[in-house]
Amino acid sequence: MPYIVDFGNVSTVGLESSPVAAALAGLRANEARYYRNKYDHVFTVGPASEAPEALDWLNRILADERDIVISARPLEVTSFEVDGFRMVHVFYESGLSINVMYGIEAGKKRAVGFKLSEGMEVPEELASRFKFARQKSKLAGVIRGSYFVIKGEY
Repeated sequence: MPYIVDFGNVSTVGLESSPVAAALAGLRANEARYYRNKYDHVFTVGPASEAPEALDWLNRILADERDIVISARPLEVTSFEVDGFRMVHVFYESGLSINVMYGIEAGKKRAVGFKLSEGMEVPEELASRFKFARQKSKLAGVIRGSYFVIKGEY
């Protein structure tokens, strides 16, 4: 069932099985606030089991571009188009959030971003490949993030 993420009243709905559920909920709310403020987009998520095509697309990009397979269980997914970009966000039980920003037109920005919820360890599959910068958020505490540019066509 789709869930509109309320960044004014942070909730762990859909994320309860995560050991860092409160921090992950804050991270999800932080994303919702960003998209509302920048694009006037309502950030709506649903169970990962209900969006296999979006999850498969993200997994294919990770595998093809960097030979990465995420071991954590995906909990929620959102997929939408805004301002000429196809966006996919996946929130994982471990506290990891991965997003794909894919410019629909050739030459537009295309990247994969990783964000780690406060309190989680860097996943083994990412630890040796990326350095994570820290960012403070009122909703999510300290977020650690990294990214890579997508080179292929998807």
